[in-house]
Amino acid sequence: MAARSGVHTLGGRRLAALVTQVAGERPGYRALAQGVRTLLLDGRIALHARLPAEREFAVALGISRATVTAAYDLLRESGYAVSRRGAGTWTELPEGARPTSVRTPLAGEDVIDLAIAAPGALADELSAAYSAAAADLARHATTPGYHPYGLPELRAAIAERYTGRGLPTLPEQILVTSGAQQAMALTLTLLGRPGDRIAVENPSYANALAVIRQLGLRAAPVPVTEDGWDAELFGATLRQSAPRLAYLIPDFQNPTGRLMPREQRQRIIADARATGTWLVVDETIADIALDVATPPPFASLVAGRGAEQIVTVGSLSKGHWSGLRVGWVRAGTRLITELTAQRVTADMSGSVLDQLVALRLIAREPQILRRRLPLLRAQRDHLAAQLRREFPDWRWQTPPGGMCLWIDLGRPIAGPLTRAALRHGVRIEGGSRFGADPGTFEHRLRWPYTLPAEVADEAVRRIAAALDAGLDGADEEPGRPYWVA
Repeated sequence: MAARSGVHTLGGRRLAALVTQVAGERPGYRALAQGVRTLLLDGRIALHARLPAEREFAVALGISRATVTAAYDLLRESGYAVSRRGAGTWTELPEGARPTSVRTPLAGEDVIDLAIAAPGALADELSAAYSAAAADLARHATTPGYHPYGLPELRAAIAERYTGRGLPTLPEQILVTSGAQQAMALTLTLLGRPGDRIAVENPSYANALAVIRQLGLRAAPVPVTEDGWDAELFGATLRQSAPRLAYLIPDFQNPTGRLMPREQRQRIIADARATGTWLVVDETIADIALDVATPPPFASLVAGRGAEQIVTVGSLSKGHWSGLRVGWVRAGTRLITELTAQRVTADMSGSVLDQLVALRLIAREPQILRRRLPLLRAQRDHLAAQLRREFPDWRWQTPPGGMCLWIDLGRPIAGPLTRAALRHGVRIEGGSRFGADPGTFEHRLRWPYTLPAEVADEAVRRIAAALDAGLDGADEEPGRPYWVA
């Protein structure tokens, strides 16, 4: 395969600092090649990134050029690099390293679905909200029921929600959508064009990455590691590639669970303003703060008109119920008008009844979260204890919020494991599903803690049985398209 023009060019000192973390201070050529491969598969360096010249890399590492040459030769032989005369050496994945889809379970199968990182509703709260909304529906029934921008009273409630969290917002700055997925898709479609670059976290939310690929946007991945974001690298990516857009999940990031510190947010905002990059900020998980205070809105760190460069996406799916398809966009009034005009072409308006339910739930949100968060915290801690007991070699960092554990399996077996798990009645997602570059994160597994303890225990038993049975030849059936949440 010929080398491709990549978004990233890796400097010698930068790559040396990364590779010594996994390969040692003065690695031999095999350790050096393995270190580069590990960084690539872990998403810490991008696919199709240009590696530093051999002499530059050798100087940065303090080793001989011959060692670097031998390491690059080994990377090329194993399919993890490709070179072209006069163009340098670029990271690549070998043939066959691309992930395959796992078959979607059919309705009625005895399958525990861990592909969905969202809790069930609090039944009594949801029933009460629907009962109250049904009573309110009578005064709307005499109207056509079309509200392309969203029900006026719900727009006002969402605006007040932001204002109360430190981001003054007018109802005119809110567009109510059919879930956060529609909000995000509308925003990326309006602001991006095929071929435009978009900076994305790596790993990131799988459904957002699917929209990015579908729209023909070119992803410029920036790693999110166990240590969180590298604001310096994020800024360098913005300066080098000048992306039109950047998609971020700063609050309990999906799938890693990391929480972006305030100073990194401020630096990314400054870099985006300097490059004219739109920031699309996904705050759908911001309310699920288990061990820390709920973070303020990302856009609250910007004063004046600078905030109009930030588009915020939210929803009620994580804190309340995903079956209630109510999300929103918060942006400048002009952009809200343009988004609404685009929305009308495909979806005239959301359900009035669902929006009335959402209005009732928002009114009781503090009480609902006081019940929801302790349940999720207990489920997280219970699942972690079970996993440590059953799989002592697996590693993860306990997230301070969010919905899932981002597990390091210690070896690249996620694909075979997810296929074997499905044969044993568990649908779970391997890390490749969340990589900006398909084929990476094969040593990772995303495991939600949104199910009750007894269901989680059964899932652990089934996956242990799948591992005991062996992974070779697991599920030879071709996969069908599927989605995750």
